[in-house]
Amino acid sequence: MERHTTMELTSSAFAPNTDIPTLYTCEGSDLSPPLAWTGVPPGTRSLALIVDDPDAPDPAAPKMTWVHWVLYNLPPDTPGLTADMVTERLPAGTREGLNDWQRTGYGGPCPPIGRHRYVHKLYALDVRLPVLWTATKATLEEAMHGHILAQCELVGYYRKAVGSP
Repeated sequence: MERHTTMELTSSAFAPNTDIPTLYTCEGSDLSPPLAWTGVPPGTRSLALIVDDPDAPDPAAPKMTWVHWVLYNLPPDTPGLTADMVTERLPAGTREGLNDWQRTGYGGPCPPIGRHRYVHKLYALDVRLPVLWTATKATLEEAMHGHILAQCELVGYYRKAVGSP
């Protein structure tokens, strides 16, 4: 009998549904948090990661989802990403998309008001995607359509310190 595992995304920096440490936000060093995953299904050809905030600009009246990080074509045998992952240290073949600051790379939580959710979504795909011009969350989601073998997510929260700009 085949044993099916469930793909799981975790961080050594914060537990699911808890606060993201300041180090990984605009009030700290704005580093990407360490991420690890398990249970990538057989037949996976690449992984994709999207980090976004569905509570922008105000959790009491969200109007948009703000995209913080877009990665695709991560090798399927990659076990995770270390903290402070920058372009030069991404696994070979990994491509970056634009976040909502119109730049590549990680942009940490920086909510203007309230406590926001930050959803880290990992996708196992049955293909390596072509280079996307321009790679955004929307173009990546469109390219992934029909190719997702499994997906999982990790949610963290952040609220700026009182009196912060």
